[in-house]
Amino acid sequence: MKPASRIRSLGSCLPPKVLTNAELEKIVETSDEWIRTRTGIRERHISGPDEYSSVLATRAAELALHRAGMTGADLDMIVCCTISPDQPLPATGCIVQSNLKATKAVAFDIAAACSGFLYGLSIADQFIRTGKAKNILVIGVEVLSRYVDYTDRATCVIFGDGAGAAVVTPADSDSGIYSTQIRSDGSLAEFLYIPGGGTHYPATHHSIDDRLHYIKMKGNELFKVAVRSMDEISRKVLDDAGMRAGDIDLLVPHQANQRISEAVRERLGVPTERIYANIDRIGNTSSASIPIALDELYTQGRLKEGMNLLLVSFGAGVTWGGALIKW
Repeated sequence: MKPASRIRSLGSCLPPKVLTNAELEKIVETSDEWIRTRTGIRERHISGPDEYSSVLATRAAELALHRAGMTGADLDMIVCCTISPDQPLPATGCIVQSNLKATKAVAFDIAAACSGFLYGLSIADQFIRTGKAKNILVIGVEVLSRYVDYTDRATCVIFGDGAGAAVVTPADSDSGIYSTQIRSDGSLAEFLYIPGGGTHYPATHHSIDDRLHYIKMKGNELFKVAVRSMDEISRKVLDDAGMRAGDIDLLVPHQANQRISEAVRERLGVPTERIYANIDRIGNTSSASIPIALDELYTQGRLKEGMNLLLVSFGAGVTWGGALIKW
């Protein structure tokens, strides 16, 4: 089976402000050791007042387009993956479309949380596979610092802000996207959610006083499901591509928690040197984490032609996904 699409170029954007564990110690009852031991995180990037999702997304997209030798006018589609949009409507993807002057592109948002980028990559692959589109921009962007409750040490230490983008085009060789798989289980929605702000709990004095507009998480339950689901879907995309775990040159997991990543790596039998991690410097950027990681690998010169990359994620919904790419 030959791939129908490939990632032609990458770009990312991290806001310059960094929030360290030492600074968090002054805000909430926690410690650098407690955070690093449980998550692997030392610091995370936090957006300023004028750095909302469409701003970060546009910066990452502009870099990816520049590296592809393209402009917004070349795009047929923009898939913006985010659970922290600029506003309820219009879609943040449409704002990015305007910023990029992508006048012929259809633009929309998808909300699959930490699995968002792999959902978006799967959508792009299907549109190219059916011939409905050629040049697609997939963006993962989050400004989750706006939803963090800095009185809840279980969640406020985890999340950071950032954006990553990929230009996806038809494959012209044996390199490209060989398999994508996406899954969800809504019965576990309350493992990780933001109850307020929608039609169930619209903004009221009551919802604000009860802190319903912040992230709520059941960490222990989420950990078990995440490891099992990421392992399962990794094996599925490998089977689809006719490969085994030993064929993986780089495992690029969603940067949720270093212990989750290590548990998945061990289950798959992937050597330690073949997994990429940047959670210590960036934290959990949800849908942006995998494209940011890929862009770092690209800028470091670590993505070599012919390498097999396994991308895998898990997030709120709950959702999970996987993709097997030959670079």
